[in-house]
Amino acid sequence: MNTPRTAIVALLACVALGACASPGADPASLGPTGAAPVTSTPSPDPSVSPTDPTAPTTGGPSSGATTTLTGTLQAGVEPGCLLLDGNLLVGGPRDVLKAGARVTVTGHSQPNLMTTCQQGTPFVVESARPA
Repeated sequence: MNTPRTAIVALLACVALGACASPGADPASLGPTGAAPVTSTPSPDPSVSPTDPTAPTTGGPSSGATTTLTGTLQAGVEPGCLLLDGNLLVGGPRDVLKAGARVTVTGHSQPNLMTTCQQGTPFVVESARPA
């Protein structure tokens, strides 16, 4: 007779799952997944504002405006990462952009861009040439 054994296993499973509920939570207030529903969305980081690529830009490298930088490239802490005056160069011709080379690059800063490099403000290179 496996019926009593099956009933005991089912009862224990229900007790174990019930213990996973939020302490003091009213079971009627839980969502279909057994978790409390999200009632509000987190507010965005006020120090980061999204960039509208169609908006006109003016100003320096931090504004997203087209900027020209000249200097000597330094290798970053991660392989393949190149820095120029605190800017992490993203893209561009790798035959011109090499650590130790003196170059002139044109592009725009894109601080919200995610990269695998752990330093510098991302700077998207539109063109590069030896200086």
